[in-house]
Amino acid sequence: MSKEEIIEKINEFLVDEFEVDGDLIKPEANLRETLDLDSLDYVDLVVVVESNFGFKVVAEDFMDIHTFEDFYNYTFNAVQNKDKAPTEEA
Repeated sequence: MSKEEIIEKINEFLVDEFEVDGDLIKPEANLRETLDLDSLDYVDLVVVVESNFGFKVVAEDFMDIHTFEDFYNYTFNAVQNKDKAPTEEA
């Protein structure tokens, strides 16, 4: 999955799930302020990310996510690492 595809998918579920105006989603915008996130919203965000992209979110990693660009980069890197991980044999 390309970074552009990830950004598009993230923006779609933010508009749908968090009812944010798509025009407010800009790479440099503050994620927490734009989405008006509280602690429960972060849990919802983690669940949506995990279900859409198939990787486990590490809570501590969210400490460094401030902007949408940070969020895009985190998700892109996690997807890339997931795709490169060796598969386990049954």
